[in-house]
Amino acid sequence: MGLTKYKIGEFVEPVSIKCGIANFENVMGINIDKQFIPSRNVGKDTSNYSVVPPNCFAFNLMHVGRDKKIPVALNNTNEELVVSPAYFVFRISKENVILKEYFYMIMSSPGFDRYAWFCTDSSIRGNLDWNRFCDIEINLPPIEIQQKYVNVFNAMQENQKVYEKGLEDLKLTCDTYIEQLAKTHPHKAIGNYISLCNKTNNELKYGLKNVKGISINKEFIETKADMKGVSLNSYLLVEPDAFSYVTVTSRNGEKISIAHNGSPDTYIVSSSYVVFEVINKDELLPSYLKLFFNRSEFDRYARYNSWGSARETFAWDDFKEVKIPIPDIKIQQSIVNIYNAYIKRKEINEKIKLLMKNIYPILIKGSLEEAEKI
Repeated sequence: MGLTKYKIGEFVEPVSIKCGIANFENVMGINIDKQFIPSRNVGKDTSNYSVVPPNCFAFNLMHVGRDKKIPVALNNTNEELVVSPAYFVFRISKENVILKEYFYMIMSSPGFDRYAWFCTDSSIRGNLDWNRFCDIEINLPPIEIQQKYVNVFNAMQENQKVYEKGLEDLKLTCDTYIEQLAKTHPHKAIGNYISLCNKTNNELKYGLKNVKGISINKEFIETKADMKGVSLNSYLLVEPDAFSYVTVTSRNGEKISIAHNGSPDTYIVSSSYVVFEVINKDELLPSYLKLFFNRSEFDRYARYNSWGSARETFAWDDFKEVKIPIPDIKIQQSIVNIYNAYIKRKEINEKIKLLMKNIYPILIKGSLEEAEKI
């Protein structure tokens, strides 16, 4: 049996179904991971948008050269999806030649992306013409071998989904625990438990590699500021277990930029930031306090209590008035343990998804090699 060479056009066909609804809300786009995601760019009239039936593909042939990837996704749900008319919709017409899941694996491999990019035209965006796409030749193993390797991937994907569901259950447990504390324990102002840190980098012990900014995701990040010619003498030290926040909250995505230094390293931040630490860690765990800073309720509180004209700021005196439930230290630690387990499993889940993303070419290569031995 071995391998059989086919042109893509021999086993695919276009699907042309218009939405017909002028104000359809759930329009989808396709991300770089080749998955359908809610679209942010929706026109006023969606009646001309394209329908992607179950088991059909959608892709944008206009951006292949620009992105060096084919933005393609397979609708593996039981519902019809709607995409921009800029997308091209097609389906597998000969399922005895190729499985839709196997073709998706092929189109998700970096090698196919590179070849598709090679086939684009000379326009600014690097379009890939539909007819040129259909002329691309690929070697296919027998259906039985295709199914074998599709089954391998499906099993991995199912395990990842189960793991991810357990991850969300763990987060729900943590959130529920905190909600219960908020209802059953008295709230206390955090100003009684924290103090300002005014240590500066006046000895220039720390350099540019230690300079950090703070994202709206509440993490320390590499600074985006132009540091050319900037003196670091006045920069504030953020030692391990300390916090820092940006007082300006306007034009910040309705969030406050605040972060906890959970690393063993000392960072330095602009003197315009506020740096503080927990005074007595036997009464309040910094990692427990961090959980409340990460909640959307805290973002809303910070924005509501920000003042100013051109720029609204959440001043230190107002910051100290934030009240949270502060239970026994053992209870705090148990919540932190749940949260840390959630973070650790979340990191593992991201690694699993990255592994699955990189497994496509391995599975394709394995199926081709097996077919060649027949």
